[in-house]
Amino acid sequence: MKFFYLLFFMPLIMISQTTGSALEKYPIFENCKNESINAQKDCFSKELKSFILNNLEVPRSLKEKNYDGQAVVLFEVTKMGEFNVIYIDAFNAELKEEITRVFELLPIVEPPTYNGKAVNMQFRLPIPLTAESASFSTSEKIQELKSLGSSEYDDITTVDTVDRKYRSSINIPLSHQNYSRFNHEMNQLGTNSHTASKPFLYKNVGRYHDFDAEYLKLKKDSDSWFGRKLWNEHLFEVQGEEYWFTADFAVDLQLGKDLNSELKYTYNNTRAAIFQGGLGEDLNFYVAVFENQGRFADYFNNYAESLKPDGGNPAIIPGRGIAKEFGETGYDYPVAEGYLSYSPGKFFNIQFGHGKNFIGDGYRSLFLSDNASPYPYLKLNTSFWKIKYTNIWMSLRDVRPEVTADGSFLTKYVATHYLSLNVTKRLNLGFFESVIWQNDNSRGFDLNYLNPVIFYRAIEFSTGSRGGNALLGISGKYKFSNHMNIYSQLMIDEFSSLDIFNGNGSYKNKIGLQLGANYYNAFNIENLHLQAEYNQVRPFVYSHNSEVLNYGHNNQSLAHLWGANFKEVVGIARYHFDRWYGEGKMVIGKRGLNFSDPDSPNYGGDIYASEDDRARDNNHSIGQGNTTNSFFGQLEMGYLVNPATNLKLYGSVIYRNFDPLEASSNAVKQPTVWFNFGLRTDIFNWYFDY
Repeated sequence: MKFFYLLFFMPLIMISQTTGSALEKYPIFENCKNESINAQKDCFSKELKSFILNNLEVPRSLKEKNYDGQAVVLFEVTKMGEFNVIYIDAFNAELKEEITRVFELLPIVEPPTYNGKAVNMQFRLPIPLTAESASFSTSEKIQELKSLGSSEYDDITTVDTVDRKYRSSINIPLSHQNYSRFNHEMNQLGTNSHTASKPFLYKNVGRYHDFDAEYLKLKKDSDSWFGRKLWNEHLFEVQGEEYWFTADFAVDLQLGKDLNSELKYTYNNTRAAIFQGGLGEDLNFYVAVFENQGRFADYFNNYAESLKPDGGNPAIIPGRGIAKEFGETGYDYPVAEGYLSYSPGKFFNIQFGHGKNFIGDGYRSLFLSDNASPYPYLKLNTSFWKIKYTNIWMSLRDVRPEVTADGSFLTKYVATHYLSLNVTKRLNLGFFESVIWQNDNSRGFDLNYLNPVIFYRAIEFSTGSRGGNALLGISGKYKFSNHMNIYSQLMIDEFSSLDIFNGNGSYKNKIGLQLGANYYNAFNIENLHLQAEYNQVRPFVYSHNSEVLNYGHNNQSLAHLWGANFKEVVGIARYHFDRWYGEGKMVIGKRGLNFSDPDSPNYGGDIYASEDDRARDNNHSIGQGNTTNSFFGQLEMGYLVNPATNLKLYGSVIYRNFDPLEASSNAVKQPTVWFNFGLRTDIFNWYFDY
């Protein structure tokens, strides 16, 4: 069997302390103990190269491919003298396993020291590999990447190694564009991934997607502090053996023009501070505080103002929060998000925070989406065997004037669970259940719903016919190949089989349906992702005869952003190359809105209107009422400025045509052409396709 040979080691500039300091000593192999201090570094390099040369074997798969390339190893020599592999960037899993095996064979050495005290020392080792014979050059040396000092203060140091968050229980920011960079790998045949319950944890996605390798591939060479922070790194990083955290300044700076508006320009001015980190292996945290001012296209401003809460504030910015006036035509809307994430064992993750969640494999979700404003939640994810079980408990607000008491918004609660089962390597099935109840009769948070395995429908029935509103759902995903899958959701809001199947269009036939398909690396074009999706929701879905028990928060739907009484077709194309990306989106829909006349009956599109105000019991159909045809198209192109923070420079154009049967303040009949340019830290989804 031929051996891989180590040809050379590329030197790196040390980041924390100066290599070769009189206070610092390299690890010492047994054969190097008699060498002088000045020769220890060369001896360490020589012994390590010799050991790798004598033990590394060529994996058969690479031999067959006549592979000629490079592996990169980040490793550490601990204060106990042990070799610990931190990260390997290699051609395939076999090569990674072989390198790991060789490092596990290395003997315990005399540990590195600083000022006479044993410390940890890290190294980056590029290994050019070939099946051909080669010899070592005596001038090649292993260069130190990072060492830790001798005191507690010195142990706190800013480093430029692989990002620790990639192996943490931090959520990957919920952005469709961001997730498109690894969705393909998550959906390979034979993977035991569960892709519906979002946001994902970095450590879970890291089983399928090599974040470190992607980061190194995108990394720009820069020697200056400003260059590194602009192109590659977090603004501030602190890392120790048992802790780490990062701090960043985030922005969402937009400047645009609605060509059909009297306003001279649109804008958004967001400044944010983001802190995230970890204590030990199991506890992580994330905090983001946003200060925002903005003014948008007319249709978006009109919709925001239609959501306005009780108390005098003029609007709720969709997906963000309550806004106050800013200037003559703008809005000021502060937002705060954050959570604690704790993984007490291999199978569990617990999160307590203020933010959003999403359940589904599509662009939309009929179960739970990230359309509404952030809310307080407690989430328990349990993963074992072929199962992932998600429980979410949420505290929501109804901010309408008719339910406000003593100046306080009404509080209601939601308990949700979602069971995902990988039936085969191709087929996944999901089972969804959610119940909404209000704080009536001093009921507060009903402890019955803390039970993570009960059937919520039975609890909801036992609390009284109007004690809650239960929703049921079934989802599925089938992988035809590594490049193509289909997915679906079936939402059932009123479990009355007679009314569902008798064909008379009963208002109790409260069903929502989603069908979609993904095509990755479409037409053999790497990183081209095509997605098609159909959604339809019948009238009165998500609403209730007790208005406060609707499936909404802050006057926004918790599921599809259109509420109910609609059908739509969505087409999306996404592509990325290196740091460049592009996206095209088209949404064609038919909606049934209510008329502006206050005496007009409820046609089932407004989930905040009582279903008791319906015009009739039967003969309901999708699009009834103020029938509205809509078209939405968006093109966006951009450049990923910093992959560590997901900072993007972009330009976009939106075309929207909204054609209601009857125009009103909430249904303006006019086309929109909206150009926008901006610099954005992409850490949440902005939806403009209302």
